[in-house]
Amino acid sequence: MSFTTKDFTRRMERALSQAAGAGLTGVLVTPGPDLVYFLGYQPTAITERITMLVLDADHDPHLIVPVLERPDAEAAPGAAAVTITDWADGSDPYAATARLLDPQGRYALSDSAWAMHLLGLQDALRETRYTSITGSLPMLRAVKDTDELDRLAAAGAAADAAYEQITTVRFSGRTERDVGTELAGLLREHGHSQVDFTVVGSGPNGANPHHEMADRVIAEGDMVVLDFGGLKDGYGSDTTRTVHVGEPTAEEREVFELVKAAQQAGFEAVQPGVACQDIDRAARRVITGGGYGEYFIHRTGHGIGLTTHEPPYMVEGERQPLVPGMCFSIEPGIYLPGRFGVRIEDIVTVTENAGRRLNNTSHDLRIVA
Repeated sequence: MSFTTKDFTRRMERALSQAAGAGLTGVLVTPGPDLVYFLGYQPTAITERITMLVLDADHDPHLIVPVLERPDAEAAPGAAAVTITDWADGSDPYAATARLLDPQGRYALSDSAWAMHLLGLQDALRETRYTSITGSLPMLRAVKDTDELDRLAAAGAAADAAYEQITTVRFSGRTERDVGTELAGLLREHGHSQVDFTVVGSGPNGANPHHEMADRVIAEGDMVVLDFGGLKDGYGSDTTRTVHVGEPTAEEREVFELVKAAQQAGFEAVQPGVACQDIDRAARRVITGGGYGEYFIHRTGHGIGLTTHEPPYMVEGERQPLVPGMCFSIEPGIYLPGRFGVRIEDIVTVTENAGRRLNNTSHDLRIVA
C-alpha cells in the first residue's frame, strides 16, 4: 500500500507543530530520508544543485528543484501536497530559495544537507539561523503510523526468514565473506531492495561490534555473531543472533545466557513514559551484575525507520520518554578482546502499555555445522 497525499500532508503539519513548539520558524528538508518521509521523493542523483522542501507556518509548503529535475519531482507521491518552483542553471539558486524563507527566521535543517547549501543560504539571508533536525526535532520521524509499523514488521519478518535459512548451511571451513554474501542474497530473496550490512564476526572477530566480514575461515569451536539488515519497501530491518559452530564451552554458554537475559530485561522495561536511558540501564544492569560490565561497550539501541539508524537512542543521558509507535533496537552485547563476542538484537515497537518484538526468531544459542 502506498502512502497518500493525506499521509504526507499530515506529516508536514506535524513537523510544523513540533517546530513551533521548539521555537522555530519552520523546517528545511533536503534530499535523503527526510525528503522521502515528507514527499516520497528521492532525486535520481543528489548533486551540488539545491533541492529543498520549505515548511514554514506563514505559507503553504514549497519544494524548490532544479528545472531539469522538475518532471521527476512532479511525479513524486507527495507532489500534490506542495507547490513546486524551480531554478535554472546560470541563475542564483540561493536567491530563489531565499524568497521562500523568513529573512529573520530560525529553521531546522536536514542533517544530510550539504554545507555549501547552508552557507549559500546564510550568505543570501544574513539574519537567518539554522539548527539540525536531529538536534532540535529528534522525534520528527520517530513515531510511526500504522502503515509504517506494518512495513517495519514485514522487514523484520523477512530478516527472520533469512536467519532461519542461513543457519541450515555449513559454516565451518567457509570464510566469513562467503557466509555474509550468502546471507545478503537471502535478504534480497526475501524482498529486501537494499542490504545495508551483513556482519559475520567469527571467533575473535566477533569481539569487534562493527566488524563486517573478512577472509577469516570459520572453524569448529567458533562463536559467530550475525548482524544484518537493510531496506524492504522503504523501511529497515536490523537483527542480530549469535550462533556457535559445534558445542560451546561452559564459559561461552555463560556469556551467551547473560546477554540473553540482558536483552530480555531491556525488552521488559519498555512501556510508554519510560525514558530511553532506562532501557539501556535495564540491559546494562544484568551484564554488570554478571561481572562483564566493562565488556558491554556500546549503547543498547537505536531507532529505525526509513534508515537503519535514527533517533531515538537507548543510551545513558537520553531522557526522551517512550511513546507508542516508536521503533528501536535492543541489542546488548559482551565482547572479549581476542576471543569472542555475543550480541542479541531485536527491533521493538512501543505499544499502548508495553513493547512488541518485530523479530521473533529464537534467542536460544543455535548450534551450526
